[in-house]
Formats: sequence, C-alpha cells, structure tokens
Amino acid sequence: MEIEGGVFIVTGSATGLGASVAQRLAGRGGRVVVNYTRSAAEAKETAEACAALGSEAMLCQADVTVDEDCRRMAREALDRWGRIDGLVNNAARSKIVTHSDLEGLTAEDFNQIFAVNVVGAYQMVRAVAPAMKAQGRGAVVNISSGSGFSGSGSSIAYAASKGALNTMTLSLARALAPEIRVNAVCPGVMQTRWWREGLGEENYNAFIERYAQGTPLKAAGHPDIVAEPVVWLLEGAEHVTGETIMVDAGSHLR
Repeated sequence: MEIEGGVFIVTGSATGLGASVAQRLAGRGGRVVVNYTRSAAEAKETAEACAALGSEAMLCQADVTVDEDCRRMAREALDRWGRIDGLVNNAARSKIVTHSDLEGLTAEDFNQIFAVNVVGAYQMVRAVAPAMKAQGRGAVVNISSGSGFSGSGSSIAYAASKGALNTMTLSLARALAPEIRVNAVCPGVMQTRWWREGLGEENYNAFIERYAQGTPLKAAGHPDIVAEPVVWLLEGAEHVTGETIMVDAGSHLR
C-alpha cells in the first residue's frame, strides 16, 4: 500500500499515539481523518500539524461507541476523498485501579471500557469494510496493549478489553481476507499525558523510570516510537495479517 495519496482514519488522534500516527502518515503524503470526542483544541492542533507537513487533514468529532458516528466518519472520508485505505483503531478508555482492589471497578466501568476498546473498534471496522472491499484492498491496525497478554496494566477491565481486542484481531483477519489485512500493535507503558494526569507529576516520573529499568532495553515507550510499526503495518506488511506485534522494549520477556 502506498501511503502517499492514501486516505487513513485514525480514531482518538487528538493527542498521544493517535496524533503521532496521524502526523507520520501526513508526513508521507497520506490524507488523514483526525478524530476526537472531546479534545477539540488538541485535535485542531494535530490537523494543523498534518497540514504543515503538506498533507490534507479533516477533523471529525465522533464517538466510536456510537455506531452512527462510526458510519458517519466513514461517509465523510468517502465524500471528501472517495476512498478509505487504512484504519487505525486508537481510541481507548481506561481507569487506574489497583488490581487487588476488586471493589474499585463497577459493571459500568467495564461496560464503558469495553464499549470503546472493543465494540468501538468493531464498529469502525464494520463502517470502513465495504469501501475497502470495493476498492480491493485495505488495512486495519488495532492499537492494543501488552496488557492483553500479561493481564497487567492500569486496571483489570483494561487488560481484559485488550485481550478481547487481540482475539477480535484474529477473527477479523480471517473474516475480511483477502482484501483487508487486520493486525494489532501492543505497546507497553508509553510516556503520555494520560498517565501523567492520572498519576500526578511526581508519581508519573517514578513510574516511568521504574518501568524503563525493568525492561531489557531500559526504555519506556513514546508515541513517536510506537507510531512507526503502526505505519509499517499499513504500508509495508503486505503478507502480514492476524498478527499482534509487541512494541514494549522487551517488557514481555521478563
């Protein structure tokens, strides 16, 4: 797949990894749908950064938990550019709860986390699949997590949702072949605003340092680093489908 001239939807791309992926695609000539739910100002900044790289970018406010929003986002991309080449399911939700605190998560917490991380990803794939099938090719990258394998992470609900997303990646890869490839990237801990705001500055710094020292590569992830394999799965992995690629500085080897 050629990134240049292609059309890519990146959900949850106002900040963090989604913004990095959108800008990396734009830097290679891709046309990008920058999606957000509430972070309008940040999304506008990301779209402007994409435009500054010489690419077209379209802002789209949509909630991936709402099926009609997902279908509208696909329609808006098609109305403007006539095709959809890639989808990056990056929108995600979590809650920081110590795993031993079973009272810290409610059924509502589980439902909200699964609604974004699993159902939202499914609805987005369903929304773009007809266009990809009609044009004869397309690629989906689900942003999962090493938590989906280890059962660790910000909360049990989050880890369970990413395990479900990994399984769904396999199912969709079978169901949508041969025209559409479906893969997942599983980062470890990344240096993001979400962790910083959730833990507080002092705790965040200690957390990142502790995580980095516990990995074989002595590093914590960063959106710009994780974005590269995401783009590779869209562009260069012609015979790769149904894979979950760990991008965690070797944390899973511990």
